[in-house]
Amino acid sequence: MNIKFNQIKLLILDFDGVLTDNFVYLNQDGIESVKCNRSDGIGISRLKDLGIKVVIISTEKNNVVSVRANKLKIDVIQGVNDKKVEVEKISSDFKIKLSEVAFLGNDINDIPALEIVGFPMGVFDSFEEIVPFIKFKTQKKGGEGAVREVCDLIYNSIIKHE
Repeated sequence: MNIKFNQIKLLILDFDGVLTDNFVYLNQDGIESVKCNRSDGIGISRLKDLGIKVVIISTEKNNVVSVRANKLKIDVIQGVNDKKVEVEKISSDFKIKLSEVAFLGNDINDIPALEIVGFPMGVFDSFEEIVPFIKFKTQKKGGEGAVREVCDLIYNSIIKHE
């Protein structure tokens, strides 16, 4: 593994299949819900304590994404058709070089973002099409602690270098 996690200043997360297990649950009234892993929140909180920015970007627009982002106290951008353009904008807004940005995704709509960041990553159960575009694959599946795994790698790498 050739990733220097201590150089990451911004972690951008896809939502479905990364913070969730990629399933959607519908009730009889058509209300959607998803399953997230609570431990991801602790990992994100630790990164924020170190000054690392964390942002969720999602192709879909769904209130459940906003609810989770608000609970985690991180920025969220939804309805994103071109993740490359959005990643460039976020990086510019935070004045962080793309070479210092990590993106954690799982599906083909993440490829444009994966191609431009310094730290392209995928969850364990990513779709095979993104594998050529990632430098790191988690041991955990999306929604099952993959985000926490990445957060811990970044956190521990920074702590060891202080």
